[in-house]
Amino acid sequence: MKAISFIFLTFFVLSNYVMADESVNKILKNIDELYRSKGSQGKIEMEVITPDWSRTMKMDMWTKGMDYTFIRIKEPRKDKGVSSLKREDDVWNFFPKINKVIKVPPSMMMGSWMGSDFTNDDLVKESSLIKDYKTTNVKESDGNIEITLVPHKNTVSLWGKILLVVEKKSELPLKQEYFDERNEKIRILFYRDVKKFGNRTIPATMELQPLTKKGHKTIIRYKEVEFDANVPATTFTLTNLQKRR
Repeated sequence: MKAISFIFLTFFVLSNYVMADESVNKILKNIDELYRSKGSQGKIEMEVITPDWSRTMKMDMWTKGMDYTFIRIKEPRKDKGVSSLKREDDVWNFFPKINKVIKVPPSMMMGSWMGSDFTNDDLVKESSLIKDYKTTNVKESDGNIEITLVPHKNTVSLWGKILLVVEKKSELPLKQEYFDERNEKIRILFYRDVKKFGNRTIPATMELQPLTKKGHKTIIRYKEVEFDANVPATTFTLTNLQKRR
């Protein structure tokens, strides 16, 4: 009887561990796909703030699954037409003033996008929390779930660690804290202003604060989003990238 009880207890503990692991993976997958679907299109604003100046860019954005992203700046006039395209593992930027398409090498994915605090990777979502990082710790505190992630050995990343804080009830992200390889906190991404767009609820505002640049921050606001939209495959082509609209 004792042996049977021990086996049953062991099975119960292991089952709970697997369920917990699956639950964490589900949260990470949902966050990876939070602003994406089989096809989405929307209008977003990006406000870049520094101690000396600030500017706001208005953009159109299209996505298809996790592999395709297209962004085109509409305002201000001096940046109108600047576009970014992600197609599977490749990323390009188009600059209409010089009429040139530049392919973004992997080494530049962590570089600034249009002078903002967001990187090329942040905007086109090249990396994935569930695929490129592994979970090392999970804990619950004050109705939230804290998940510690570190990059896999083959993952190219600036970050030695990411601390993700998720509201337990909604499983929506509240913030992500990014650490370098020396375990120093480098930046914080806050998720705010939860809204419903169609049948999906998302944080409509993301505010990124770099801790290494005092007085700097970049805010992205989702103004309109249509999920599960019918986005033509021609949207994600180099020909479309170079169109002057």
